[in-house]
Amino acid sequence: MYCIREVDGTDEEIADTLRALHTLTFFDSAPPINPEVGHWWLAYCGGDAVAFAGMRPSITLPSFGYLERVGVLPGHRGHGLQRRLLRCREARAKRNGWLGVISDTTDNVPSANNLIASGYRIFSPKAPWSFSSAVYWRKVF
Repeated sequence: MYCIREVDGTDEEIADTLRALHTLTFFDSAPPINPEVGHWWLAYCGGDAVAFAGMRPSITLPSFGYLERVGVLPGHRGHGLQRRLLRCREARAKRNGWLGVISDTTDNVPSANNLIASGYRIFSPKAPWSFSSAVYWRKVF
């Protein structure tokens, strides 16, 4: 039913799609994304993009990837897309030769549960980079 593809965020049409999905899933609750940096994925249902995810090199932990953002349109939640996009990003991080991946969440319980189920553990970074209420996650390969 769903097809996930790694996409080129420097392509103008792809970048527009990523930004549109970001707006539809986060509204104005998260800073805008920059599709030209890092790796990006789109999940399609038929010909429609219904979810996205990004990952870039971590600024705080050398040789780690940072799970930048993931968003699933409301009508497509509950079908395992977030976990599938997580596995795609982990596979890319391994191909990049990174040692693991890190992320952060705020009050998003479903995202935290997906990270826990996928082997992520809470950690305390030396230099926190997110909101004061953020929980930091790490998975070492």
